[in-house]
Amino acid sequence: METRYTICGMCGTRCPVAVGVEDDEAVWIQGNPHAPTGSALCPRGIAALALEKDPERPQSPLVRTGARGENTWRAVSWDEAFERIASGLRGVQAQYGPQSIVLSHRGGPFTDLYKAFANALGTPNIYNHGVTCTRNVEQACASVVGLKRDRLVIDYKESRHIVLQSRNALEALNLSEVAGITAARANGCKLTVMDVRATVSAAKADNFFLVRPGTDYAMNLAVLNVLIAEKLYDREALRFLDGFEELEAFVRPYTPQWAEGETGIEAARIVKLARELAEAAPRVLWYPGWFTARYADTFVTIRAAYLINALLGSIGARGGMPISLSPKDITRLKPLADLYPAPAGPMADSAGWRQPGLLHRAFDAAVTGEPYPVRAYISIRHNILASLPDPEALRRRLDKLDLIVAITTTWSPTAAYADIVLPLSPALSRESILGAKLGLKPQFFRRQRAVRPRFDTRADWEILCGLAARLGLDKLAFTRIEDIWNYQLEGTGVSIGDFDATGFVPLASGPQWKTLADVTLPTPSGKIEVRSRVWSASGHDALPPYVAPERPTKPDVFRLIPGRMALHTQSSTTNNPLLAELAPTNSLWLHADRAGALGIVDGDWVDVLTPSGSVGRLRAKVTTGIHPEAVFMLHGFGHQLPQETRAFGKGVADEACMVGGLDREDPLGGGLALQEHFVTVRKAGDA
Repeated sequence: METRYTICGMCGTRCPVAVGVEDDEAVWIQGNPHAPTGSALCPRGIAALALEKDPERPQSPLVRTGARGENTWRAVSWDEAFERIASGLRGVQAQYGPQSIVLSHRGGPFTDLYKAFANALGTPNIYNHGVTCTRNVEQACASVVGLKRDRLVIDYKESRHIVLQSRNALEALNLSEVAGITAARANGCKLTVMDVRATVSAAKADNFFLVRPGTDYAMNLAVLNVLIAEKLYDREALRFLDGFEELEAFVRPYTPQWAEGETGIEAARIVKLARELAEAAPRVLWYPGWFTARYADTFVTIRAAYLINALLGSIGARGGMPISLSPKDITRLKPLADLYPAPAGPMADSAGWRQPGLLHRAFDAAVTGEPYPVRAYISIRHNILASLPDPEALRRRLDKLDLIVAITTTWSPTAAYADIVLPLSPALSRESILGAKLGLKPQFFRRQRAVRPRFDTRADWEILCGLAARLGLDKLAFTRIEDIWNYQLEGTGVSIGDFDATGFVPLASGPQWKTLADVTLPTPSGKIEVRSRVWSASGHDALPPYVAPERPTKPDVFRLIPGRMALHTQSSTTNNPLLAELAPTNSLWLHADRAGALGIVDGDWVDVLTPSGSVGRLRAKVTTGIHPEAVFMLHGFGHQLPQETRAFGKGVADEACMVGGLDREDPLGGGLALQEHFVTVRKAGDA
């Protein structure tokens, strides 16, 4: 038996794994023992073996034979599929211009290839999934310190007090986070969790705050109030802060007593938390969030979290948020995107004063034609009809397109609505371009093919480079992954063989980071900015007053909270042969008091309704572990594709509850406000 080192692809974390291969069959999988997380692997990673063998995923290129969305297909060769796509793209380029092509992807370390393909096509319109995930935190970080989010390392392991605000890190599962938090806890670190629901993370916490939905900003302002009023801040840290006096005046009215009325959390507990954080400073980590497409004020909530870290001296400090080396400070992979010049001109999302990247707005251009018409869309592992809100409204926008291509490992609503489906090999049977990681220990890493593809599927590089060849884009028309790897490694002093022993190549012998004293922040002031000068220059206040959230007004109306779990990755794993058996459907969490008033007991069937009508029926999970104003359901269910026999008809899709959600976004950060929607819940009749 041979052990092959590669990279998992079952979620966005992309953990390093070791795969046992016998007769070209993957027979076992575990975490890469040479990596910091060791041999541990989550259930989704283990289920990669089941995905490889799953006959219900697309097995060959497909062309639709009926109307768009009818889900009728004809299997074709790769040559025919490539020719159809190339012909469609040429037609769009000739009639509307290359900028009328939009691509989107799920992000991650291998996106240099996607950017190269977009550059080669001549379109600036390449988007990631940020509007439903990290958009607000990326923008908040830029507005406070001028850096990309990943430049501030989340140093869980060395922390003395960790605050997880609406981040269910121990359940919605990133192994490196879990390992870091677990190690910190073993060393005496305190854990504080704030959420609208009693999660697994909450069960492990020293302090749990069951916060009223939509009031996180109030909580953060009150903590800032205590830190300043009681002079609990790090005085040395003030020299790196622009606008302390303004912050002091701004938070003065936001006392813990005031916050108690908004959040439902006792004032004394808020004061106690602030004092405990000050005792642990600077090795304090108020985590600013990951999945932050939540409320209409999430951007400013996260900014306040960064300011709490700043006052406690944790930005740039070990055990807080040390500043990683910049890409210019370490050896860099040669960018594939540089093969073609980046296209000039605006992106289709008409972001205005905000940084472009608003994918949902790009599809508006398909309808309005402004700033130019969008006519073709290529989805690369991005299931927008399950991740973006209000899929019916999105379909109406997609209907304006001349060509939709889905590059996908599994069936999805997006694939079913495409014109052409290109089957992507799962991670264990595909190679990727080389990836680079910053952090405290920068490295290069490699995903190699552990086994041959079981069906007529291809790796993303084979697909995009094959399309490039068909379009005459010769610079990107690679035919061997080794040629791509060698190109990326030019000038690095690293060879392909250096990856063989462990799957990765360290770029430093030990932890490498910078403190605030070591850098000049790329903000206009060169400091941490209490009130962003960039946002202010655009006429927008990045330190606005608190506005109380909307609250349910009827006994059967609740704010909808979608969420994650350890067994599933969004909607991509709910038909997995192993994971579907372990978690086949979702349920609806309701607070016991409000459920009782509606005559609902645990296990009852309940109907979930929006102003547009019923979206489905679920079993009720009646509990005291959720805020009375909210209901909760796991994201990723409600599949209606007959190809997915295990997931078909199971549960309710939360995105279908978000009617009008494509127009509900954080006005300052741009992330979609997925938790600003309300549903009606009623006990169902006979089911």
